[in-house]
Amino acid sequence: MSSVLYQSRDGIAEITINRPDKHNVIDHSVVDGLHEAWHRFNAGSDRVAILTANGDRAFSAGANLKDIPHDFWRAVPGVGVPVEKPIIAAIGGLVIGGALVLVQFADLAIAADNTVLSYPEAKVGYSGGLISSLAARIPHKVAMELLLVGGSIDAHRAYEIGLVNRVVPSGDQLTVARKFAAEIAANAPLVLKLLKNFVGATLPKGPSEAAAIARATVEAVNTADDYREGIAAFFEKRAPIFNGTVPSPSEASTV
Repeated sequence: MSSVLYQSRDGIAEITINRPDKHNVIDHSVVDGLHEAWHRFNAGSDRVAILTANGDRAFSAGANLKDIPHDFWRAVPGVGVPVEKPIIAAIGGLVIGGALVLVQFADLAIAADNTVLSYPEAKVGYSGGLISSLAARIPHKVAMELLLVGGSIDAHRAYEIGLVNRVVPSGDQLTVARKFAAEIAANAPLVLKLLKNFVGATLPKGPSEAAAIARATVEAVNTADDYREGIAAFFEKRAPIFNGTVPSPSEASTV
């Protein structure tokens, strides 16, 4: 069973974390699945993506602390994978740790009224630092309370501070997200891309975010066909023939 599902219809991608029996905990398979899904979305014809999860109890309970995926940054759109199209998060139940990071980097969010968001990394002694960019998206003092106290907020508080766009009855979040997505998908894609990129350039980036973007950019170069061709040409004592292509995520993972 795939940990991340990708479904496409009418120009809308639905990317679903699919570990409901484990509260959709983010493990290595989820990181790999999301990484590939964002590449597929950005390169394909879908105009909008909805990020959601199967199960009623949790959008995601955060990282697997028994085997922490330290490369979680690869799963984050706009960080591990450059994404130039709109993303809507449809969330409900628990939204913990890395799951909150995913919501943070979505362009819009629809929350079920049973949603509880928290970031308890200060309580467990581990952090990847990507959450620091939350302070560019919600009021500073509210962000610091979430991060330093490690408490939680409900869906209505998330709406008050601008972290989510709508609060809806539990079970309706995906339906409402689909309505938003259909409206966005009907708009001019070049304008959507321009505005998303301009907003991304306007928002401040935290140090972990900037470092992860740089690392992803370097890895894209160092896993490309030109890397293999250049090394082969060196040992074969011939001129390299470069083509400038970037491998698919599955190809890159085997390098």
